[in-house]
Amino acid sequence: MALHGFVTKAAISGVVGAAAYDAVRKGLATASLRKATVIATAWGIRVVREAERVAQEGAEQARLSVADVLAEAKERAGEDISPLTVAGSDKS
Repeated sequence: MALHGFVTKAAISGVVGAAAYDAVRKGLATASLRKATVIATAWGIRVVREAERVAQEGAEQARLSVADVLAEAKERAGEDISPLTVAGSDKS
């Protein structure tokens, strides 16, 4: 009879241990997946920010180039050239 109780306790301990091991393994896998997802998202945000910065610099360079061409064209045409102003820079 004592052997039967021992075997039952061992079986229960084994099942509980296996369930605990499974839970820890799944938790670690989930934590690793979450960590990888966070890292990938952070890299994506960095890439998007860099792309936006490059696009803004390119747009500004294009705007300045067009302004230079217009100023030179007006000068050759004999018109008075008004100074360039930045949008939203009202000095009131």
